[in-house]
Amino acid sequence: MSNDPGPFSPIFSINVSAEGASPQNAPAPAPATAPGARSLDVGTALIALMRQMVDSQNRQNQMIEQLLQINRQVLQSTQQANAQRQNEMNQWRNAHPELVQSCKNALETLSAVQTDFLDKMTSEIQDSRDDLVDSEYMFADFLDRYGPRMAHLNGILQILNHLVG
Repeated sequence: MSNDPGPFSPIFSINVSAEGASPQNAPAPAPATAPGARSLDVGTALIALMRQMVDSQNRQNQMIEQLLQINRQVLQSTQQANAQRQNEMNQWRNAHPELVQSCKNALETLSAVQTDFLDKMTSEIQDSRDDLVDSEYMFADFLDRYGPRMAHLNGILQILNHLVG
């Protein structure tokens, strides 16, 4: 069979017959091992794996410690910035006591306006509940009428509240 011409050149053929085998090409016999040698190899491998796991955990612990240190630094910077901002606001309040009083009066007035506005809005929601749920047009109209005013009013109240302290 080895002499049969095939579609492939002899470079790509392999002789697997027994007649071509020689003692030089035969695989080397497996070395004789004692019965406990295999368990020793497994034990050595397990020890090596455990060492790798411990090393990995130590690296993770170091990274966590670095992250905690960075977190502490960010927190400290944030606290310093907030303290500085609070200090500046207190200086501004002390420099403009009449404006702070005006802001307090405006805050009280706008809080009453907000309460009235919320009362009207919630009454309309209760009165037109079904229309708001069923009609996209009614819902969009409701948002157009109440949304921007509510957002702006809340923004103004937040600013006044911040200035009043």
